[in-house]
Amino acid sequence: MEIDSKLKTEDFSYDLPPELIAQEPLRERDNSRLLVLGRNSGKIEDTTFKRLPSYLERGDLLILNNTRVLPARLLGRKKDGGGQVELLLLRRLEEMKWEVLCSPGKRARPGVVLTFGSGQLEAEVLEKTAAGGRIVAFKTAHPLEEILYQLGQVPLPPYIKKHLEDRERYQTVYASEEGSAAAPTAGLHFTASVFEELRTRGIDWAYLTLHIGVGTFRPVKDKYIEDHLMHSEYFELPASTAQSINRTREKGGRIVAVGTTCCRVLETLGDGQGKVSEGRGETDLFIYPGYHFKVIDALLTNFHLPRSTLLMLISAFAGRENILKAYEKAVELRYRFYSFGDSMLIL
Repeated sequence: MEIDSKLKTEDFSYDLPPELIAQEPLRERDNSRLLVLGRNSGKIEDTTFKRLPSYLERGDLLILNNTRVLPARLLGRKKDGGGQVELLLLRRLEEMKWEVLCSPGKRARPGVVLTFGSGQLEAEVLEKTAAGGRIVAFKTAHPLEEILYQLGQVPLPPYIKKHLEDRERYQTVYASEEGSAAAPTAGLHFTASVFEELRTRGIDWAYLTLHIGVGTFRPVKDKYIEDHLMHSEYFELPASTAQSINRTREKGGRIVAVGTTCCRVLETLGDGQGKVSEGRGETDLFIYPGYHFKVIDALLTNFHLPRSTLLMLISAFAGRENILKAYEKAVELRYRFYSFGDSMLIL
């Protein structure tokens, strides 16, 4: 009998009570819980995020994604008097040209002009993408970002049903580079006091940018993981961050990726010796069990959806069995899951 050696998507699933899906952020960011997992030992410890610095060592380096979520959800209508249309901005192609998702798609055929607000913003549909999205060209008398903050809404993940009163709570406190359709949620727990404690302990940090697309929320639908087509996202890693990483590794410090986004950028740019160079571009790196990590030594992350590429990435880092046991423990301890949920440190 032939043995099926391919990795099956169904093996990266778990049961989650719906009430554990966090619908809003905690009042204080760093009051979230922290599950610490030993990637080799499988040991699990239940603690709080405020104690994160105590699990790191002098000379370690945190890498954070400083992307900033745009209010990228626009509600408008066809300019010729047609029905309502919703756009979700995915990726900037040129100054005023964007790839977007459009609903309903039948109202956004090439050549159609959409209008938003009281006419402050228009978008001409140029073409349909292979993935079913649209390429649009915006027209406005003001900077596009300025108009988006007037008319747009924060595109919360579909599993969050509750209205977000303060949209800054779906931003990290260090968010600075506009362009993301989703927050790098592993960083949502950081506060000024946590950074101060890190500094006191001799633990440093540096930044990169990866603009997250909505593909990050999509479950893998293929039977086998290898058949999944990974979405592509834009990244930038500055020379100063590359130098900090290489210097840390030379001195024996650990590289701690804050979030799967940072992990993917570092692993995209890492060489065989674990060094990185500055770079920018698109990455569609798909990390799943069997992958050999070149750069990162530890990973801080939130709890991810079943059958997601993010769950597969952390399974590659710590082992599928370890991860599923840790998730089972998190459910037992009533952790809060997903974007506004609790966090996990894998060492």
